[in-house]
Amino acid sequence: MDDDRQKLLKARERVTEAIAQNMNLYGVTPSVGRLYGMMYFHNEPLTLDEMKQELGMSKTSMSTSVRTLVDLKMVEKIWKRGVRKDLYLVEEDWYQTFINFFTIKWRTGVHMNIQAIQRSLQELRELRNKDHLSENLAHEIDIDIEKLNNALDYYDWVDRLIGSFESGEIFKYIPRK
Repeated sequence: MDDDRQKLLKARERVTEAIAQNMNLYGVTPSVGRLYGMMYFHNEPLTLDEMKQELGMSKTSMSTSVRTLVDLKMVEKIWKRGVRKDLYLVEEDWYQTFINFFTIKWRTGVHMNIQAIQRSLQELRELRNKDHLSENLAHEIDIDIEKLNNALDYYDWVDRLIGSFESGEIFKYIPRK
C-alpha cells in the first residue's frame, strides 16, 4: 500500500475512533461507534457479511451493533435490485445524526424521570393527606412536592427542546452552516 493511501486510512481511523469514544460517552459501545465510522467512510451500502469482514466482529455482535444504529436512526436498511441480502446505509447528514441520536436518548431519559416523579408525587400527596403526620414530616413532604413539581417543569422544557430539534425549529435560532 502506498504512503498516500496509508495517510488517507489513518485520517479516517482517527475520526472513526473519535466517533467511537464520543458515542461511548452517551452509553453506546465503542464497537458501534467504530461500525458507524467505518460505514460513514465506506460511501456505499454494506451487508452484514461485508461489515463483519471489515471490522472482524462476530456476526451476532455485528447484527446487534447494526440494530443499535438502526434504532438510533444513524443507519437505515435499504433495498437494492438484484441483492438478496439486507443492505445498510449510513446517515451522512451529521446534523440529522445528532438530532436522531440525542433526541432518542433524551426522550428515553425524560420519560423515565417523569414516570418516577409522577409516581412519587402521587405517593407523597397520599401521604400528605394523612391526619396523623407530624408538622415536621408534613413540611418535608411539602418541600419534596414543590421540588418534584419544579422538576416536572424542567422536563416539560426539555421535552419542548427535543421537539424543536425534531421539527427543525432549532435551526431558526442556531442555523446550519
